Amino acid sequence: MTEISTRARPGPVSEAGVRHEPRARFEQFFAANREAVLGYLLRRTANRHDAADLLADTFLVAWRRLDDVPPGDQTRPWLYGVARRALANHRRGEGRRHALADRLRSELTEQLEPQPMADNSPAAIAFRALSEQDQELLSLVAWEELDTAQIATALGITRNAVRIRLHRARKRFARSLTAARPRTVLREEASHEDA
Repeated sequence: MTEISTRARPGPVSEAGVRHEPRARFEQFFAANREAVLGYLLRRTANRHDAADLLADTFLVAWRRLDDVPPGDQTRPWLYGVARRALANHRRGEGRRHALADRLRSELTEQLEPQPMADNSPAAIAFRALSEQDQELLSLVAWEELDTAQIATALGITRNAVRIRLHRARKRFARSLTAARPRTVLREEASHEDA
């Protein structure tokens, strides 16, 4: 004779035997973080459709790994880390899918210069001159308003590594900003000082 386990599952159970507690927790942090994660993805993708797909992938991972999602203030940085990895996977997949087309296109046509961004301010020019890693780090601080502990969670590195990388990225940005400042502005300033 086999024994059937009579241990009750924690949390309320519906008629279908599905626990509501994990679903409610997921719905709560989804509602609290959806807009922020979508904004993160929109700033890093070419179109809204890719961002929406990546948002779905991010929250699918969060649902599957619900027990790994940290509570409180660490939820959003954890989701940024998941979104960052989903974005990296997306970019790799796009690269594989378009490799042949890109190779043929490069053989048949000249490489065109990328369209400049609408913002040609010295800060925007300096920012675009930075490496992708520096741009990502500075974006996490400026756009996503994360502190070093949250950035460490998002990037999967230590806080000390974040502080060092952030310090170096800020120095490179300052140097790039100084170099990006148009000479005409410097000439105008000099002519105002002479007057």
